[in-house]
Amino acid sequence: MSTKTPASSRKREQWTGQAGFIFAAIGSAVGLGNIWRFPGVAYENGGGAFILPYLIALLTAGLPILFVDYALGNRFRGAPPTVFRRIRGKLEMLGWFQAAICFVIILYYAVIVAWAASFAGFSLNLKWGDDAAGFFKGEFLQANEVGQVGGFVPHILIMLAAVWLVTLVILALGVQKGLERANIIFIPLLVLLFVALVVRALFLPGAIDGLNAFFTPNWSALLEPKVWLAAYAQIFFSLSIAFGIMLTYSSYIKKRTNLTGPGLVVGFANSSFEILAGIGVFSTLGFLAQQQNTSISELEGISGVSLSFITFPSIVSEMPGGQVFGFLFFASLVLAGLTSLISLLQVVSSSFQDKFGLTPRQGALRVGGVSAVLSIVLFAREDALWVLDSVDKWANEVGIVSSAVIMLSAMVLLKMFPILRDHINAYSSFKVGKVWQIFAGGIIPVVLLIMFLVEVVNVLQNSYSGYPVWFNTLYGWGAVLFMVVAAAIMTALPWKHNPDEFVPEPAIPGERIHAHAPFGKDAA
Repeated sequence: MSTKTPASSRKREQWTGQAGFIFAAIGSAVGLGNIWRFPGVAYENGGGAFILPYLIALLTAGLPILFVDYALGNRFRGAPPTVFRRIRGKLEMLGWFQAAICFVIILYYAVIVAWAASFAGFSLNLKWGDDAAGFFKGEFLQANEVGQVGGFVPHILIMLAAVWLVTLVILALGVQKGLERANIIFIPLLVLLFVALVVRALFLPGAIDGLNAFFTPNWSALLEPKVWLAAYAQIFFSLSIAFGIMLTYSSYIKKRTNLTGPGLVVGFANSSFEILAGIGVFSTLGFLAQQQNTSISELEGISGVSLSFITFPSIVSEMPGGQVFGFLFFASLVLAGLTSLISLLQVVSSSFQDKFGLTPRQGALRVGGVSAVLSIVLFAREDALWVLDSVDKWANEVGIVSSAVIMLSAMVLLKMFPILRDHINAYSSFKVGKVWQIFAGGIIPVVLLIMFLVEVVNVLQNSYSGYPVWFNTLYGWGAVLFMVVAAAIMTALPWKHNPDEFVPEPAIPGERIHAHAPFGKDAA
């Protein structure tokens, strides 16, 4: 019999109410990808017609998996390693794999926030001049050739350290005073800034051309499988699902709480912001196309880092009142990135708090401190852009997708879906049933597995971004290997407090987990 203190006797932090949780969940979901990824993905996959598969993906994949995360976190009251161990001992490694994914993403996500913060200041005097691309890669990043080890870039190091300082202070204050309060301030401010940006963009010359390019449907594109896969991928990555964030956040919700209502709010708020971003981005691109006397289809850099730090500065330099527009855009990136960054770090911090009995402050400072140092060492350098690009590709499209496939498949094999369904329905206003189980436990894992296999075959057959094979192997596959090894090591370490002596609420008839057969032990 274990002599360790039961984890269930230790009081877990909680949100003050539904509003705090909803703001935090929206803050995590609405990130950099909403602004710089969705508009380009939609444009390249049927324009206005893409909205149809996108909404279908939201209803059949986004919301169902979101409900799975909510039910797991709320029922088993912990970070991913704790939750999956309480379901079945051998699944603890899956929980640490999810935490490791978040840890890897944190390291480079912070530097993008630092870049955006720097460019918000540069906007006030249009520091990039007439050559935004040259300024970004040259004077600002001081980027070297791919594969060369770079030295530190002092101004990026200082800004990155400042981003980490703000992040650690927020996390150290805990769930209510830190995470919740920050999101309640940042999310309304983000919406206000971005709406102002979109309104200004709509009145630019050429904005109508941009909106026509964005919304004009190419219905024939719906016959292409890649368009549907793109829709599912966008929803999947955008909602922050299946790699620990929403699971961790829902563990702070009070027991006996409506889960589906907030889930619907978060899902549709996230998608609404993405469509708003599409309107703002393509109104602005329409202006750029008119200024350059070309068509939008001939523009380069309409998504990702290039859109944010090369295309948009070029637009700002040519438009009336560009300084204000640029500041609004980059300030929006900072807020969207910061709210997502703290949610990622909270997964890792909470995992360590659960396993090693740390306080929120200890977790934030120890885990966050190590993360900050590694982030600065790896991404405040001249080769940061190339390393970031490779790591991001593998962390998202190999790490996160494989995590989702394993998680959903495990829930099917362990017959957890009826239990999760009953937990959701016990107090929720919107009930889930057989249809939810079919999609979350049947159709979605198959779709995600296809996405995973397609992407793995693609990166094996083609050198991503033309980088040397050794480079993508080191930073891409190396990042995935780190996640797996870190998960195995963390699983092997002993717990400070016994997580197994735990009884989930409410009681559900037929559930195999009970006090006499601790969760850490595999039932016969």
